[in-house]
Amino acid sequence: MQQANWSEEETRLRQSLCRIGALCYERGTVAAADGNLSAKLSDGTILITPTGAMKGFLQPAQLAHLDPEGRPLDDGPKASSETGIHLVAYQERPDIQAIVHAHPPHAVALTVADIDLQMPIIPEVIVSIGGIPTAPLGTPGTPELPETIREIIRCSDTVIMKNHGSVTLGSNLMDAYKKLDMLEHTARILWLAHCARGGLSPLPPEAVEKMLATRRMLGITTPNTLENNCGRE
Repeated sequence: MQQANWSEEETRLRQSLCRIGALCYERGTVAAADGNLSAKLSDGTILITPTGAMKGFLQPAQLAHLDPEGRPLDDGPKASSETGIHLVAYQERPDIQAIVHAHPPHAVALTVADIDLQMPIIPEVIVSIGGIPTAPLGTPGTPELPETIREIIRCSDTVIMKNHGSVTLGSNLMDAYKKLDMLEHTARILWLAHCARGGLSPLPPEAVEKMLATRRMLGITTPNTLENNCGRE
């Protein structure tokens, strides 16, 4: 589907946003009208999911088109009430091109239980993103919420907002979705381990250092919260 006034790039991104929204819905990381997704076009403008829409059933024409300051560029659908999360992320991280804000149940449950998702336990997470910092509680739909993540996203591609949801940043939509998938899969493992043992124990520092050293061997240069101490006091 391509409308006459859409470029090839815009058509592709609109279709991708709908597909990733459907994946989030199918995988249970959003429900009802929860969450929002966005992607940045090469001209700096932003496509974002509309307010009140179920992400599993979006159509390309339903997406809102905004300028970099969040102002609508046409008379199309109204943008998500949590557009501020996306604007703050794009302001602080001009290197990223896409954002997925979801409500992954296991990850959110861990924040309710005050379990630290930065704890180094899973090797693949340690090597790739390090850990998942938790932002303080903020009020959804207000300017307060995006400000809770501003400092963390400067040094992390993933953040979980306490009692609320996750924000993952990517070089493209699939990259942002991949980090959401990793975040919730990790949270589910930690939750199961916590239930089985009644607690969680981090890997010893020497094991963590050996795993981080493999990043240099593999040439991985993406942000890692264990290397840059992101989200720590």
